[in-house]
Amino acid sequence: MAKRKKLSKGQSRRISANHQKRLKQARRNSDDLEQTWQTDNLGPQQSARVISRFGQHADVETSEGEVLRCNIRRTIKSLVCGDNVVFRRAKVSEGDLAGVIELVEERTSQLTRPDFYDGVKVVAANIDQILMVSAVLPEFTPNIIDRYLVACEDMGIEPILVLNKVDLLDDEGVEYLDEVLDIYRDIGYQVYFISNKTGQGVEELKSLLKDKSSIFVGQSGVGKSTLVNSLLPDANILTQEVSEVSGLGQHTTTVSTLHHLPSGGDLIDSPGIREFGLWHLENDRVTWCFKEFREFIGGCKFRDCKHLDDPGCIIRDAVDEGKISELRFDSYHRILESMEDGRAGARNPRV
Repeated sequence: MAKRKKLSKGQSRRISANHQKRLKQARRNSDDLEQTWQTDNLGPQQSARVISRFGQHADVETSEGEVLRCNIRRTIKSLVCGDNVVFRRAKVSEGDLAGVIELVEERTSQLTRPDFYDGVKVVAANIDQILMVSAVLPEFTPNIIDRYLVACEDMGIEPILVLNKVDLLDDEGVEYLDEVLDIYRDIGYQVYFISNKTGQGVEELKSLLKDKSSIFVGQSGVGKSTLVNSLLPDANILTQEVSEVSGLGQHTTTVSTLHHLPSGGDLIDSPGIREFGLWHLENDRVTWCFKEFREFIGGCKFRDCKHLDDPGCIIRDAVDEGKISELRFDSYHRILESMEDGRAGARNPRV
């Protein structure tokens, strides 16, 4: 393949000048749009809730149920699905934009995840509970559940475990998974078995969601969008079957969207998350997020105890005595190991 001809100095200068010209034009266009949203073109302040975010625009819903697409003030640093906001309607609209969001109200909670480039990113706000959906296909993996639980404990949002596609299990499989999930029930987590195909557990799920603001999270292909479709048949959420070749799911939702449930409550359908990165957390914080560890924290012989084979480790003793599950203990150390890999990736992100 022939080498690309090197640009002359004159060509480089012209390219640079054209680039700067385009940047200046983009800034002028942005300034013109901002000028459109000056006080003399705006009505009084109103309250609304963000039901979806698209770049520099967001769809908001008023208390009367009207949905409007609004511009976002430059001064707003963070705006996500579920945020309560103050906006002002435009007297003269700009295209399909009906107003401008001026203020984000204080959040009661926020779902976050770390990003190699942007630090910790907020995904959704004002959530009462997180439903962690797993399934027998793709493979049921307790370690992924533990990752979600650590994230939920760190954020202070109630987690609920949902095992989907249980119609694919035989009696032996149900018995095995019940035994594994008893570990989580014993430490205080709610667990639900769901089958959209047979309807098992669907009514329980609807009752659980009533009058709450909820979000589904889980690996791709576990059936989140199918569950949303069963709860909201008019929402028309895209679904994707698990690949018969790879056994993996594919992402189907691209933008977080808030839906209202017929029985009451709100459900945020969010882009699929294969797993929660936890590399931004300190190791001690992860230890605390394993809630059954908490009564033993601080009691080890050495302050820098790694809770592995250290002498005088009372968490290791609690495992040996059956007070802490061996499965959860192993998962804890796998998470700590993976966090080191994540931190290395954060220090050297791919370009």
